[in-house]
Amino acid sequence: MTTAVATSNAVLDELREKIASLEGTDSRRRSVLPFEVDAIDRQLPGGGLAYGALHEVAGGGNGAIDGAAAALFIGGIAARTTGKVVWCLTRFDLFFPALAQVGLHPDRVIFVECDKEETVLASFEEALRYGGLGAVVAEMVRLPMTASRRLQLAAEKSGTLGLIIRRWRRQTEASDFGMPTAAATRWRISVLPSEPLPVPGVGRARWLAELMRVRAGEGEEFIIGACNGQGRICLSSDTADRPDQASRSFALS
Repeated sequence: MTTAVATSNAVLDELREKIASLEGTDSRRRSVLPFEVDAIDRQLPGGGLAYGALHEVAGGGNGAIDGAAAALFIGGIAARTTGKVVWCLTRFDLFFPALAQVGLHPDRVIFVECDKEETVLASFEEALRYGGLGAVVAEMVRLPMTASRRLQLAAEKSGTLGLIIRRWRRQTEASDFGMPTAAATRWRISVLPSEPLPVPGVGRARWLAELMRVRAGEGEEFIIGACNGQGRICLSSDTADRPDQASRSFALS
């Protein structure tokens, strides 16, 4: 009888170990979404954008108002997730063909058009809490610390990737981007001249991607090729020829 019980316990222990191993593998696979660009992933804890967290993106320079490059950067990130994407906004001015070009096809996106920013916040939080989504995107002008903490908790609970585009109606509002929030990362995307070609023509669009803040890490900036049809970026070939200028680190307080 004792031998039978011991054998049964050994079998159960083995099964528990196998289940724990499988769950651990899945957890690691789903814990981050890597860019698959070593120079960028090395700057991010875990090697990518954390699931169950908020990530802020804003346009830089003249793009601070229209946020086009920021929207495409986020669209590329969302395109590399699995499942539906909820996109909350007040200005329904997205150019669908451009999103499709970075891999995010409209048939994957559920657009939530709101009449005011408070409704965007409420819809964003509800979608984050729902879970089972590839990503949840929100366009907003202001992001108070209290609201960002609540959103961060909602993302943590469901494990959903929360993406925020900071869009302003006037340049003076862009200073709000300097205020602290609970976001795990904060990016600024600026448009650069397209990648040079050896023959006449227009090369791949290029962006300056500034990692302004990363939790438990240091910021850095990169010259990157814009998202391709699968939502993937790359280090600019022009930058790769000048490794001393490929990136520039700066300490964050």
